[in-house]
Formats: sequence, structure tokens, C-alpha cells
Amino acid sequence: MPDKPQVKYKYLLYLPKDYDKKTVPYPVIIYLHGSSHRGKDLNKLKGYGIPQLIAQGKEFDFIIASPQCPDGKSWGSDNWFDLLYDELKTRYRIDPTRVYLTGISLGGNGTFVAGAAHASKLAALVPLCGWVGENELGQLCQNLKEKPIYTYHGTADTIVDINETERIVKALEACNGNIAFKRLENEGHGIQFLYEKPEIYDWMLQWRLK
Repeated sequence: MPDKPQVKYKYLLYLPKDYDKKTVPYPVIIYLHGSSHRGKDLNKLKGYGIPQLIAQGKEFDFIIASPQCPDGKSWGSDNWFDLLYDELKTRYRIDPTRVYLTGISLGGNGTFVAGAAHASKLAALVPLCGWVGENELGQLCQNLKEKPIYTYHGTADTIVDINETERIVKALEACNGNIAFKRLENEGHGIQFLYEKPEIYDWMLQWRLK
């Protein structure tokens, strides 16, 4: 993906309520939506996941950027990451050692794919109900072996089978990768409720680039 043309994706931005009152740098979470939120209308992103929680008034102690993938594309189609990262770094007080990537469904796939392509800039990854293609699977150990990853998948998922995450975990475990996997018993594809709980954020924020 880094060798692909750089493309600017529109995004929603959240700043903590005390951002303007402080001078400290903030961690950044980049959130990748699923396939139904692709398009040109950023308001679509507020249908579920972190953007929905923000729209409902939930407050966070970190910066959140939620880009929108165009129709007909996946998160691996373009190099959208570098322009977004550079803009965040230029315009806002971010802590470059604490940038994290998470996403659900197509965004879970994007977390693995973009995470592998830009591993040097990311402190940790949290993909939900994701997958990767065969070619991408072979690159995971090369690019993500040292990267902390916590992945989740519902055992009753009929959209993206849990086997997709299991094969990724198996591949990374085979090369002693730093991956944790939580199976969500009897849960289907809609596991966006995980973003309502502190577990994901607490886990991510403990990591930083060395």
C-alpha cells in the first residue's frame, strides 16, 4: 500500500474536550468503518461504531480520526494512510508514539492490511471480525510479527466466518507474533458494542512505539 498513489480520504475528527486548554500531545485512534458506510457522506459513519458514540455525546481522552472509504473500494485499494497521518501530525498535537488502528468487518480487514503497510507508525492494532487475502496473509509475519494485536470475532458470525480470524492468528502465532484473540461466544457479525466498553481502549493505550 505505501507504493500506491497517495489519496486523500475525507474523515471525521474528534478532539478531547480539554484539548484547547492543554499543551500536551494526545494519543490518536484511527477508526475504520465497515462496507455499508462507504461513500461520500461522512454522516453515514455515525450509524455505528466509534463515530456513533461520539455523535451520542460519549467523551474520550484521545484524538479520533474516522476516514471514509469511497464506494467500490476497500481499505487496501489506495494509500490513504500517509496523507491522513501527515495531516494529523501537522495540524494537531498528536503523540506519534501512540497512534493506533482499529476497525470492524471491512475495517477489520483494513486494520490488518493498512496496519501491515504502515506498521512503523502504529503502536498497536485492534481488528474486529476481519480477514485478509492469501497474498496478504503471507505478509503478516514479515510486517506485523512484533506489533501488538488484539483481535475479536463472534463464533456465530455468518458474514465473515470466525475461521478467517483463526487463520490469521495461527499464521502470526507460527512466527511468534504478539497477537491476542478473544472469541465472542454466540455473537454474530455486529460486535460494534465492543467500542462502548473501555477494554479495547485500555488495551491499546498501554502500547507505544519505541
